[in-house]
Amino acid sequence: MLEFEKIVKLFNAGTPDEVALFDGFDFRVEKGEFVSIIGSNGSGKTTLLNLACGSLPIDGGSIRFNGRDITRESEHRRAQFIGRVFQDPQKGSCGDLTILENMALADNKKGVYALGRAINRRRIDYYRSLLEPCGMGLENRLNVPASTLSGGQRQALALVIAGMTDIELLILDEHTAALDPKSSETVMELTDKLVKEKKVTTLMVTHNLRFALNYGTRLVMMHEGHCVMDVSGTAKQATSIDAVLKVFNEISIECGN
Repeated sequence: MLEFEKIVKLFNAGTPDEVALFDGFDFRVEKGEFVSIIGSNGSGKTTLLNLACGSLPIDGGSIRFNGRDITRESEHRRAQFIGRVFQDPQKGSCGDLTILENMALADNKKGVYALGRAINRRRIDYYRSLLEPCGMGLENRLNVPASTLSGGQRQALALVIAGMTDIELLILDEHTAALDPKSSETVMELTDKLVKEKKVTTLMVTHNLRFALNYGTRLVMMHEGHCVMDVSGTAKQATSIDAVLKVFNEISIECGN
């Protein structure tokens, strides 16, 4: 379980432009939930992900994961149990390394001397078996630098890498936004497969309402640091894009947009 308790997050603290995005914010994600998070720019979606990963510090409150207080743990420490795929396909792998080298590095993620280990050639067939379901021929291009891959191929590789270790939390930060429609569909199908197979707790920020409704077990809409819509189970299944747009448009009107 991931718990945000009484979270305070300030921007431009101590200046005339100080803004409290979160002020006593509470949010709980049950173990194994796949939460799709939507909302306008500045609503707090990505900030929430950054707080979970430790990329940003909080100014008040606490964060707990599976009963463990991770409030002051570094981003590096949290990376031992968190997998993250960014909007930019280039951030999920090292472009100067081959697919094989990227996967070998991920394979040794929890090793004390991970950066110094040579590639274990006996693992190559295993790496191919992970890449084959992507349907992109990556299993036959192990010695190709990651920088030569398309955006969709690179995001698929990033997903495979994220799932190679026993992660307990998967963070997806608009990971299909920079892809063409076909690649977006493929990456979402791979995402759904990964989440279901590993039963990993997942937070996905997306601007694609169809993806938000079709994938995951829970849908959350955020606005100005608050959850203004939170549906799961049968309620989520019964929610339509029109219903989501209605809430979004009502908020826009209230804000004068």
